[in-house]
Amino acid sequence: MTDKKLSEEFVKRSVIQYLSKNGWGHFQFGGLREHGVDIRARHSRYSRYFLIEVKGEGSSPQMNENYFVYSLGQIVTRMTASGTTRTYYGLALPEAVAKIAKRRIPWQVAKKLLLYVFVIDAKGNVEQLSWKELKNAQ
Repeated sequence: MTDKKLSEEFVKRSVIQYLSKNGWGHFQFGGLREHGVDIRARHSRYSRYFLIEVKGEGSSPQMNENYFVYSLGQIVTRMTASGTTRTYYGLALPEAVAKIAKRRIPWQVAKKLLLYVFVIDAKGNVEQLSWKELKNAQ
């Protein structure tokens, strides 16, 4: 097992590949130092959008906790009443940070806000968790 931490860029690339394989496209990206959402994707067949906040892995458990709280705050501030277009929201997180999210995000909140957690492992595999998976994990 390696101690190499997953970078934000690695997590971002992994999620983009996953979304591309699952019907999402028309990507818009925020840079590491830009304001705004990190990934905005539109479904290729439906008028639906995914706004995703991406975080890398910290060098300590405390840093991972901070990354989780910060990412949640960022995505919540991007939420709007979207009218006729359905918008989904996501947090793309390395496994170490996603464990915190799975424990701390109430599934009822995830359901109401259409919030998903994308869990990225060291190989770039992505697991998409809906409120249902969060409920089962709690």
